[in-house]
Amino acid sequence: MPTLEMMPPLMFGGLVIFLLIGFPVAFSLAATGLFFGFMSIELGFFTPAYLGNLPFRVFGIISNDLLLAIPFFTLMGAILERCGLAEDLLEGTGQLFGKVPGGLAYAVILVGAVLGAITGTVAASVIAMGMISLPIMMRYGYDMRIATGVIAASGTITQVIPPSLVLIILGDQLGRSVGDMYAGAIGPSILQILLFVLFIFGTAIFQPHKVPPLPPEALGPRGWPLYWRVLKGMVPSIVLIFLVLGTIFVGLATPTEAGAMGAVGAVVLAGINRRLTWSLIKQAMDNTMRITCMVIFILVGSTVFSLVFQGVDGSLWIEHLLSHLPGGQTGFLIFVNIFIFFLAFFLDFFEIAFIVVPLLAPVAAKLDIDLVWFGVLLCVNMQTAFMHPPFGFALFYLRGIAPKTVKTSDIYWGAIPWVGLQLILVAIVIFWPQSVTYWLDQGTGIDPNSVQIEVPLPDLPAEDAPIIFK
Repeated sequence: MPTLEMMPPLMFGGLVIFLLIGFPVAFSLAATGLFFGFMSIELGFFTPAYLGNLPFRVFGIISNDLLLAIPFFTLMGAILERCGLAEDLLEGTGQLFGKVPGGLAYAVILVGAVLGAITGTVAASVIAMGMISLPIMMRYGYDMRIATGVIAASGTITQVIPPSLVLIILGDQLGRSVGDMYAGAIGPSILQILLFVLFIFGTAIFQPHKVPPLPPEALGPRGWPLYWRVLKGMVPSIVLIFLVLGTIFVGLATPTEAGAMGAVGAVVLAGINRRLTWSLIKQAMDNTMRITCMVIFILVGSTVFSLVFQGVDGSLWIEHLLSHLPGGQTGFLIFVNIFIFFLAFFLDFFEIAFIVVPLLAPVAAKLDIDLVWFGVLLCVNMQTAFMHPPFGFALFYLRGIAPKTVKTSDIYWGAIPWVGLQLILVAIVIFWPQSVTYWLDQGTGIDPNSVQIEVPLPDLPAEDAPIIFK
């Protein structure tokens, strides 16, 4: 007969079995939660009335205004993914940097950052850049591992750079504002781009034969026509980014309202590029519907699991398990990041955010860890899930569009240095918290404990009898 202390590890083990069988994650979570919920009622661990909270929690999910930002940002990204913006950006930027060693790789990194900020989807960035830049890199003698690695890695920038869907979900799970999550991610986003650029720069210095410049015959006309071509593709995108993120940062719009503006802006950009068609809108809406339904189903399943898990004192079990690790905060962070890194081999970021993060957040709060910093750190770590050989989705996308002459082993080996760069960024964020907190609102700078409020007695002159509250 299982005891109350045995229920949390049994629940966790049951969930792992469901996932290993290959059962869909949302239904695995709900089935595990309901099975152990009814078992707990039979064993007397809690009453049937406890499960009566479940409809209210599900209604809370459906009525959560913050989650409305997900379909808006997804629709924005789906429209921009199909309107030809990536092609225009890559072609112009590739010509701009083509004269220098590694120029095409620099262009892929820069365009990957821009696409990440306006589309929010790894698939869009990897497929667009792979189809356009990979044949050119192959034609002009780029090392195959460098070429495939930079394309896959640049596509994953979208997971950290605002307005990332991952940050919206982590903000909701951690109980922190999306604006703070976006502000905290600015520093790591810049650092990640710099790390990628430095890697290509070092390769161009020490192994220039792997990243040769474009030959003169492949370069188009220089000067203002080229600059105008780049600006024409870049400026509208940057304006849209600032329209979406700027209104959130200055408090003019909620993330949901900013997402709606972004979706409208994406339609306008598609119209400016003369790519706006009913077929494009239909495909974008279909993609948005699929992603939104997936997120909601996983969230409903996770709330069933978490309600029962808390009812059997699972949160106390996790807290006791993790709060006594050697090394205090640093030991906890190192353990959690290693755990997330290996978990990302098998689960995607939605599943990790809904299953694991709610269990870790109370322990992090008890250890006095800033939850915005903690959320951004987990986001930086979870993006490595897209680069893990052999399960990384970015590698699958690239394999799907790469020519048959590109070996799968080259794609996998090419990803390893970039995974290492992403793990370096994880270490930087752990040991340099200011990379996240510097961009957050610093407040008024006034210590509330030093404020004095003087209230005069009503029946005495103010100058005679002040009352001071500290």
